[in-house]
Amino acid sequence: MRLYISFLVLLALACKKDDTGDPNPQKPSLSIADVSQPEGNVINTIQFTVKLSKASEANVVVNYSTISGTAQAGADFAVVVNEQVLFSPGDTEKKIAIQVFGDEIEEPSESFEVILLNPANAVLGQSRAKGTLGNDDNNNAFVIPTTGYVTPETYPGRSLVWQDEFNTTVLNTATWTHEMGNNGGWGNNELQYYRPENTYFSGGKMIIEARKESFSGFSYTSSRLITRGKKEFKYGRIDMRAALPKGKGIWPALWMLGSNFQQAGWPACGEIDIMELIGSQPGTTHGTAHYGAGTATHQWKTASKTLPGNARFSDEFHVFSIEWEQNRIRWYLDDVQFHEITPAILGEGQPWPFNQEFFFIFNVAVGGNWPGSPDATTTFPQRMIVDYVRVFQ
Repeated sequence: MRLYISFLVLLALACKKDDTGDPNPQKPSLSIADVSQPEGNVINTIQFTVKLSKASEANVVVNYSTISGTAQAGADFAVVVNEQVLFSPGDTEKKIAIQVFGDEIEEPSESFEVILLNPANAVLGQSRAKGTLGNDDNNNAFVIPTTGYVTPETYPGRSLVWQDEFNTTVLNTATWTHEMGNNGGWGNNELQYYRPENTYFSGGKMIIEARKESFSGFSYTSSRLITRGKKEFKYGRIDMRAALPKGKGIWPALWMLGSNFQQAGWPACGEIDIMELIGSQPGTTHGTAHYGAGTATHQWKTASKTLPGNARFSDEFHVFSIEWEQNRIRWYLDDVQFHEITPAILGEGQPWPFNQEFFFIFNVAVGGNWPGSPDATTTFPQRMIVDYVRVFQ
């Protein structure tokens, strides 16, 4: 009899429902699905679907957060940390809306993740989902010019002492360093934030891309590369072949600073601008030398060269050069001289900081004292496409 009663008790316990009344005490499973959509050109949302494997008689709660991928939190989508989704009794599906910052930048499709965390009254199944933002911008399609001026790899009486032909997929960090940030406008009230992501390589060319996008409190991004401490030169012929961007507020430059910049400061270190262009004048290049004992006595000598007709430097490649020797610098566009300085041209008593080593700087600025700010006529992205830089001595 005692054995029979014990058997009945065990049978009753086995059949007893859990506290929710479910004869199967297993908790429902939560899952979240991948989703893809066009990025768009304005602020919008992307919606993820979260499902319960079965309805629950108790509230189900789960947290969720966003994780950067090729799409970056704060720049491409909104940061979300430990937000909460509530499934009331009987619910089996909920939507999570993540804010997306659309733009008009032609770029590869980008993605980020949403992860589910800390469930209550449920267990996690598929806890991560990828959100893909597809490129839907083609208003400024990227085409590398196939024509333009070319200079040789040899000159009589000179040796090629250094070159970068950019036949690569990654930046050569033995030669180049990225300078990053806004640095107070870089002394010119510039509007961009410099970062490495705006430099890439295609078809044997280095592309520096200025974008209209929000990043770290700024409305534009671009790149600035230097060779300080890695490749520095004193005298020689320097050739740079490039196709340039255009548009109000765009300011590309291929230039040099004296290697004593950190000790002497600017402009005492000297500055040689091999090429500068303001995008509102897309057919005119400028060559300039800056000098002076300090900012209060800053002076410069400049000249410009304009392409014939309505030609623009964005249409095809051109070669920007200097011939640099002791006490003399000459500027050339496509082997035609348009500027020269000597101590005599600078004037008696003026400093001459150009008989020392200099390093290179390549950048595309947005806005600033000289070009002004972009306006409604400026399209983005804008690109400086550099084919090569060569130094002969």
